[in-house]
Amino acid sequence: MDLKLKLSKVPAQPGVYLFKDENGKVLYAGKAKSLRNRLRSYFQKGAALDERKQGMVKRVRDFSYIVTDSELEAFALEANLIKEHRPPFNVIFRDDKNYPYLKLTVNEEWPRLEVTRRILRDGALYYGPFVPASAMWETLAFVRRHFNIRPCRYRLDRKMRPCIQRQIGRCPAPCDGSISREEYMKAVEEVRLFLEGDKKGLLKELENTMYRLAEEQLYEDAARLRDRIEALKRALEQQKVISPELGDIDVIGHASEDGAAAQAVQVFFIRKGSMIGSRDFYLPNQAPMPLEEFLAGFLEMFYSKEIIPPEAILLRKRPRDAASLEAWLSARKQGRVKIHVPARGKKNDLLKMAERNAAELLRARRAAPGGKTLESLKERFYLRKAPASIGAFDISTTFGAQPVGGFIYWADGEFRKEFYRHVKIKTVPAGKMDDYRMMEETVARVLADLGADRPELVVIDGGKGQLEAAMKAVYTLADPQKPPAGVIAVAKDPDRVFTTVSELPVNIEDGSPSSLLLKRIRDEVHRFAIGFHKRLRGKSLLSSPLEAVKGIGRKRRLALLKHFGSLEAIRQAGAEEISLVDGIGTELAQVIKSTLDKKENVLE
Repeated sequence: MDLKLKLSKVPAQPGVYLFKDENGKVLYAGKAKSLRNRLRSYFQKGAALDERKQGMVKRVRDFSYIVTDSELEAFALEANLIKEHRPPFNVIFRDDKNYPYLKLTVNEEWPRLEVTRRILRDGALYYGPFVPASAMWETLAFVRRHFNIRPCRYRLDRKMRPCIQRQIGRCPAPCDGSISREEYMKAVEEVRLFLEGDKKGLLKELENTMYRLAEEQLYEDAARLRDRIEALKRALEQQKVISPELGDIDVIGHASEDGAAAQAVQVFFIRKGSMIGSRDFYLPNQAPMPLEEFLAGFLEMFYSKEIIPPEAILLRKRPRDAASLEAWLSARKQGRVKIHVPARGKKNDLLKMAERNAAELLRARRAAPGGKTLESLKERFYLRKAPASIGAFDISTTFGAQPVGGFIYWADGEFRKEFYRHVKIKTVPAGKMDDYRMMEETVARVLADLGADRPELVVIDGGKGQLEAAMKAVYTLADPQKPPAGVIAVAKDPDRVFTTVSELPVNIEDGSPSSLLLKRIRDEVHRFAIGFHKRLRGKSLLSSPLEAVKGIGRKRRLALLKHFGSLEAIRQAGAEEISLVDGIGTELAQVIKSTLDKKENVLE
């Protein structure tokens, strides 16, 4: 590939680009205001590149690019490409869940409060994110106990009989007209004030209502409102108020160790001056890069999820392309977002606290006992190195029926479910038992799909035969520059491990940490594979043989069953009798009869 010739044809437009190595693997995904200028900057003589980028450029053999209409569009596309390809020279971290929000549906005639993980531009009010989610569920439960709004999702375009929530006093029953919309919207406004932390406005409004009820001699209603006010005061006092004037901010603290690839990030979510949650990230295998570039990459990946950026983000250093980042974040929020680097005051104190938490996370993760366990795996099972990641395979079938394979992934002390895979076996004919071929197919297909995310240690649930079958697939696909740490098989009854370098298995019934880890991984992949097999088997048992007949849809199946009463009665009927059913002609009746006879023969 003549890179110079290809560079000369790159347009001076915004877009994203991908650097690739000699095998076509994506090394880096980037964006640019001008693709031509950015790409040429990497390959010019005397280019001011840091050590990391110099190493990357030496491996580049090809590149591709996508032109976008704007730099903001390039931001979103770059984040998607990083998630898809997981390039080793980008900031990569695991965050496989969308954060929960409370949604007040003020865009509806009769608003309600519900939990959502999806942000829509629908006119509703969103409060969050809540991390961990326990605080959100507590808030939702409190609102439903003490505020007079409906908990249901029913459409209220016509009257209906109220449910038990009305009887226990948890719903004002707008469904049957028990409350006017004006009164209902007053309760919705109280919920809004509570969620936005306006304690003074909310309490003042409720106290005025209580005094009015007392003056009108509605003492029972006034007493109930008094109890609500006391409960609200207790709830508001429990909120972690940092400082009301701070408004909505995310505080992002960073920590790293000199010469180490591991980095940690702590995020504090502060809304209306109150701490509503926090989230930490441990990034163990990051390519060394300047802090400005790391922070830019982190912000792009973090806010590309279903999350509403706050008004301000606090960092220790302004990230690379900060102005463009602010424009992109503002577009996502549909409001202004600023990146601040505080030097003093409460914001600086918050940032220091986040940095201390990030440093403590980094220290705790690097000092965790898992390192000793992985070293023990290396010594006991003759591995090339202590594995940072472990992938396990298992096969599940019932006498050759519905054969499937399962794969699970373990790294950094936990199971990584974003890498789990199910496989429907294709190379072994249905009804035949060939565990070795099924294992080889499963390993080959999963490892090919994982690409750069292949585990360093491959664990097979089985014995010597399954191990040998898996070895073919592992080493056929292995990168010669980065061979796996090893392949082992974990058998049960008794628990023992087969390796590729010894005829004698290693006993793992000793209760040691490395033995327990392998058993835990083996049990997890067995659970995962057999669960998928049971689901497929259940679907197969519930399916009707009529579904296999071309031209028979749901309506005709129901007509046949209604006419004959059962599948067995259809089998016993002749083609002429079947043809009498509405929608079934003579030709289709012959096909139905032939198909059911074949199914019957198979069962015998």
